[in-house]
Amino acid sequence: MNKNAKIIAIANQKGGVGKTTTSINLAAALAQRKKKVLIVDSDPQGNSSSGVGINMKKVHIHLYHAYSSGYSVQEVRMPTQSPNLDIVPSSIDLVAAEIEMIGVENRELRLKYMLEPVAQDYDYILIDCPPSLGLLTINALTACDSVLIPMQCEYFAMEGLAQLVSTIRSVKKSFNKALYIEGLVLTMFDKRNKLTHQVAAELKNHFVNQLFTTVIPRNVRLSECPSHGKSILDYDKSSTGAVAYTKLAKEFLNKQRK
Repeated sequence: MNKNAKIIAIANQKGGVGKTTTSINLAAALAQRKKKVLIVDSDPQGNSSSGVGINMKKVHIHLYHAYSSGYSVQEVRMPTQSPNLDIVPSSIDLVAAEIEMIGVENRELRLKYMLEPVAQDYDYILIDCPPSLGLLTINALTACDSVLIPMQCEYFAMEGLAQLVSTIRSVKKSFNKALYIEGLVLTMFDKRNKLTHQVAAELKNHFVNQLFTTVIPRNVRLSECPSHGKSILDYDKSSTGAVAYTKLAKEFLNKQRK
C-alpha cells in the first residue's frame, strides 16, 4: 500500500507554550485511533524523546546523526511504548547540526529529503520544533505540509505570533509553496482568567477558520506525565488533559476529511 504521510510542524518560537506537550499527546491520541504516527523530535532539549519514555543515555544515534553523519531516518527512529507510535529521538547534540549546516548547499531542505523515504510508513508525521526560528525550524517548515501553532493565552502571545506567521510566509515563498497553517490550539487555558478570554477572542477575530474549538486546559496531570515518560492517555486517561487531547485528535481528523 503506497500512502504518503501528512507532515505537520508543531511550531512557535516562544518557549513554554505547550509544543512538546501537544506533539506527544496529539500523536498518542492519533495512534490510539489506529493511525500510524511518527514524532520527529527536532528540539535539542529532547523533551519529546524523554516524554515518550526514551532513555537518551542508552541511545547512540538520533536526529543529529541523520543530519550530520548520513544515517537514515529508518536507522534512527525507534518504537515507543504506545502501539502505532514511533519517534526519531533527539539530544543536545542537535545544536551542533544547526551550526554545521550554515555553509551547506540546500541546507533548508535536509529534513524534507530525510523524511521522504519513511513517508509511506505513516499516516502522520509530527515535527516538534525548537523554540526559535533558526535552521532546525526552517527545515521543519520546508519539510511539512502544514503548521500547527500551540498558543498560550497571555499578553505577549500575539506579538510572537506575528513573527512566526511572517517566517511561515517567507518559507512558503522560497521553499514550500503549498505550506499552510493547519490551525492554532489554545493551551494552558484557564477559564477563570479574564485575560485568557480576551486573547482567545482576539485570536478568533484574526484567525477565523484556523482556531481549533478544542482548548487544552491547565492540568496538573498533564504537567506530571512527562516525568513518567508517558503520554497523558497512558498516564491518566480520565484526566481533563487526556479528554482534551482526545477531543483535539478527533477535531483534527474531522478537519482532514473536509
